Amino acid sequence: MSAGHGHGHHDYVDGAGRDHDHEPDVPLDENPIWQQDNVTLHSVGVDIGSSGTQLAFSRLHLRRLSEDLTSRYIVVRRESLYESPVHLTPFGADLQIDAAHLGVLLDEAYAEARVTPEMIDTGAVILTGEALRRRNSEAIAEVVSERAGDLVCAMAGHHMEAMLAAYGSGAVRASSREHGRLLNIDIGGGTTKLALVEDGRIVETAAFHVGGRLIAVTDGVVTRIEPGGRRHALRAGHDLALSSPVTDDQLDDVAVLMAGELLEVLNGQHTEATEGLWLTEPLSIPERLDGIVFSGGVAEYLYGTQTADFGDLGRRLGGELRRSAEGGLLPAPVLPAAERIRATVLGASQYTVQLSGITSHLDSAERTLPRRNLPVARPTYVLGDTVDSGAMADALREHLGRFTQADGDLAVALSWSGDPEYHRLRAFGEGIVKGLSSRLAAGERLYLVVEGDIARTLGRILRDELGVENDLLILDGLLLHDFDYVDLGLVRQPSGTVPVTIKSLVFNDMDAAGGACSLELPKLQ
Repeated sequence: MSAGHGHGHHDYVDGAGRDHDHEPDVPLDENPIWQQDNVTLHSVGVDIGSSGTQLAFSRLHLRRLSEDLTSRYIVVRRESLYESPVHLTPFGADLQIDAAHLGVLLDEAYAEARVTPEMIDTGAVILTGEALRRRNSEAIAEVVSERAGDLVCAMAGHHMEAMLAAYGSGAVRASSREHGRLLNIDIGGGTTKLALVEDGRIVETAAFHVGGRLIAVTDGVVTRIEPGGRRHALRAGHDLALSSPVTDDQLDDVAVLMAGELLEVLNGQHTEATEGLWLTEPLSIPERLDGIVFSGGVAEYLYGTQTADFGDLGRRLGGELRRSAEGGLLPAPVLPAAERIRATVLGASQYTVQLSGITSHLDSAERTLPRRNLPVARPTYVLGDTVDSGAMADALREHLGRFTQADGDLAVALSWSGDPEYHRLRAFGEGIVKGLSSRLAAGERLYLVVEGDIARTLGRILRDELGVENDLLILDGLLLHDFDYVDLGLVRQPSGTVPVTIKSLVFNDMDAAGGACSLELPKLQ
């Protein structure tokens, strides 16, 4: 029954003898049927980077897909309630991030938003860039999570941050809509993250040691300098150190050098200097790119949306890259970004609920359930009539290597298509064993989630034929994605199903405004 049909054509009487046919209409959001199919959640996102810290509060409207005979809820609308200013990430005298000061910033943002932690249903805390590498990063996450409530907390390493930025900037959506090949370049305070996107799929990520706040200055004196900033300064011919004097010309020299090094990388030029700046395996820039999308704090200067100088290299670096774009020195046209400095502030976590299939493999349920905030990785591969176990294994190893959580418990979401013939299932299982060999050797628990109803058969193959002795849980009939976090409940009897709460990172959808969904070259103002 739909929400709009609360009154039928016939009188009816409830168990207490009340006649409902002539009751007055009530607002839709007070209709119990509507309430069952529609859920509203309040969320908060906290992004702590090496240069900036920001919060955003949202209201999420979810609807149950009852027309598809499923209990799954999806986000149908996201309303932005409050976005805090982008604060400079506070550092103490020991050059460690000041966790207590972060707590104060968080409290102020809640007060300005007129929200209390008790009003928040969900959210995410993300540590990125140099903030992730600070010795007190765990203390930071703990302090923020305590104040913000029971949130998903992710330590976003280089590859994960690159992927987050590509989604948040709109590059993934633009690539999917136009079937194009785009490069997202996210330039933050300490690092530059690269993500190559083809037809809406991120195929390669990397990080490069160029950032807008590797050197910070107050009244002509260096007040902060990262090791990478010192190396850049030395290559520019300036021996800068903490508390040393510095001129505008010297900072200009460092910014010009960094922009030049980044241009060399983007144009496929490999020099001794640039080789030493990679923080990951280098990313190979393909000959054909349909466009480049910039995100991160430096992108605000490149797109002309920010002009203020915050006592670092950001304005200078953004200006150099802007002139390079206008001079045609980049390998592809610059496209608009849906988000720039806010690309990785995750507006909320979306709660959805699914129920596993009745054919799940649950022989280790007493040791693997229940679980909270289990991160999800979803590798991409192609299953033909004959399953290539080697190619599947390579895809698993490569994709899981991008996730910081790859050394802990991780839910691996696997796609399945085609007939469940034995030879295909056997090769599928072999691909899993090869691709997860390091996890198996370490004795880690395996959490596998598959869309098709093959879990029970797959579990028998892994156990009885391929010798997997690790604790093993395989749930089927579920749809999960990268950046989802899941809570797994206890097995429900007699159905033998497992309730799954899915907390998906929600990115702004700028389709209506056309922010990043066009492959037309914008005019740089």
